[in-house]
Amino acid sequence: MVVVLEHGISDHGKAALRAFLEQRGFTVREVVGESETIFGAVGHIPIDLREVEMHPGVAKVVPITKPYKLASREFKHEDSVFQVGPVKVGGNRLVVIAGPCAVESRDQIMETAAIVADSGAVMLRGGAYKPRTSPYAFQGLGREGLEYLKEAGERHGMPVISEIVSPNHVDVMRDLVDVFQIGARNMQNFELLKTVGAEHRPVMLKRGLAATIEEWLMAAEYLLAHGAEDIILCERGIRTFETYTRNSLDISSIPVVKKLSHLPVFVDPSHATGLREKVLPVGLAGVAAGADGLIVEVHPEPDKALSDGPQTLFPEQFEKLMRDIEAMSPVVGREVARLPHRRRIVPLGRLIRTGESGSDILAGTSEAPGPSAAAGNPAAAATDTEAVRVAFQGARGAYSEIALTRYFDLNEQVVEAMSRRHFRDVFESVLSGEADYGILPLENSLMGSIHENYDLLLQYPDLQIVGETQIRIQHSLIGTPDASIDDIKTVISQGPGIEQCRDFLDRHDDWEIQPFYDTAGAVARVRDAGDRTLAAIAHVQTAAYYGMKVLRESIETNARNYTRFAILTREENAEARDPDMATVVFSTPDTPGALFQCMQILAERDLNMKKLESRPIHGEPWRYMFYVDVELPETRQQFTDGITELEAVARDLHVLGLFRSSRM
Repeated sequence: MVVVLEHGISDHGKAALRAFLEQRGFTVREVVGESETIFGAVGHIPIDLREVEMHPGVAKVVPITKPYKLASREFKHEDSVFQVGPVKVGGNRLVVIAGPCAVESRDQIMETAAIVADSGAVMLRGGAYKPRTSPYAFQGLGREGLEYLKEAGERHGMPVISEIVSPNHVDVMRDLVDVFQIGARNMQNFELLKTVGAEHRPVMLKRGLAATIEEWLMAAEYLLAHGAEDIILCERGIRTFETYTRNSLDISSIPVVKKLSHLPVFVDPSHATGLREKVLPVGLAGVAAGADGLIVEVHPEPDKALSDGPQTLFPEQFEKLMRDIEAMSPVVGREVARLPHRRRIVPLGRLIRTGESGSDILAGTSEAPGPSAAAGNPAAAATDTEAVRVAFQGARGAYSEIALTRYFDLNEQVVEAMSRRHFRDVFESVLSGEADYGILPLENSLMGSIHENYDLLLQYPDLQIVGETQIRIQHSLIGTPDASIDDIKTVISQGPGIEQCRDFLDRHDDWEIQPFYDTAGAVARVRDAGDRTLAAIAHVQTAAYYGMKVLRESIETNARNYTRFAILTREENAEARDPDMATVVFSTPDTPGALFQCMQILAERDLNMKKLESRPIHGEPWRYMFYVDVELPETRQQFTDGITELEAVARDLHVLGLFRSSRM
């Protein structure tokens, strides 16, 4: 059963309740959620629920109907998010684990670790004890292989995962792996599950060769019941009558399990297909279906691999897979996890409501609709007691706040998000030091550039761009909790939001459409009015933030609707992580071919131009500033020399920032 505790319950009251339940034979686990704290009491002991409800400090008692108690959504409503070394698993992040099927030698695993880390993997896999169908096949290097795996992971800052096949191996593996993997053949090896669960370590549990979803979750329950808390479920395909692939990936299991359980779900496309050319499309399908991560086999020379060579990716194939995942992630509302020393920015955590007007505090994990934020400069990062302050335009729950959450979701630090009414207010907050960072939209894929912000970039030369992100703009019709779509008479939203939903709105020509200053502000207005005939257009997360009801999802006319945001900070704090893009602004003399000369310099220096935007110079009619985004070459001197040449032919040249691009 789930025992929901009252907000004001004391530590003494908790201890008394725990003792009451444990004396009656229940195993008790406390779970602190975003809005409530619960005790999960598990055990097949008959008890009158009213006895528990009458206990001081208990708000209500909810029986768990599923046979898998601790693994069910009934036990924990929010997605589980947990730490494995520097990597957070679950939530909005996509975690990619890669490495060879088997550790064959020190040189092989060292080379593979460098390859997958450079491409973007954040955890290293490698088998040391291999359960093989044939007793004559390569069985792994045992402890020696684990030591090589650990050394390779530590060199590149990656946690390591390896399969455990016997309870006797726990003592050997305990200090050499960060995540125990339970293979498909051992999913129902209950003695192994009990032993591994008692280690209280992260575990990846692969689905059995012919296991039902309920059997899979019951195996996870064994781990949870014996002490494990951090479990990754891994779908790797089940055995069917099909022979064209090694297994049949049950893609439908991903959304099903995500609904039934709070545990993160990964996909293993290598074992699912058994063919390397099928790994990329099947891996992307897993991401599209809602997987929290992938585990993929990669080898420097797959044709020479001692185990599972046909399903193992070449390094260039893995590189393409990572780039494809990065391109897809904004579509599914995810951010690709990165290692701290390879991230675009420093990571952050979860929203904790403070009740103060205009700001919330974040810490821990990041599963709330409120924002997350991060620093581009680790020297400027907040301590455990100081919040990094990030300003955004709009009411709470605005698209800018959602973008802020997506971009900064990998941070471990405390962040204060600061709502501002106007774009200029964001610039002013950062310039004055009231905020450490700001986030601003620069361009929409359908509506074009946000010209006001391009102009403001020029007016605040002491601020620099240190990062960018993009999100898919998905609009929903949002009303009061008691409303239905038949009740609606008036719809309010920001002008672009209205125009981007024109086809849907035109089908309801009896509605009155009223522009509002902000999408999130429109939802706040619906909440405050309490009028069931009034609706707003905004993101689905905004409805959750204000406790409103989504009447229709995805009402935008064009689904390929993205907005690109820039992260700003003061010049002295500007230090982007692994920048691959620069924004430059300049004007040209009033002479024939002046702009052509500037473009020619970029071309001759092989500086690939990604965007050219012109804006009128205020106070100087018919003169223009040119904003140019260029890709940074591998040799930074190439860019520096190009800027030096540009200064000789252009006027008023400024480098507005170096940053990591998020463009698809």
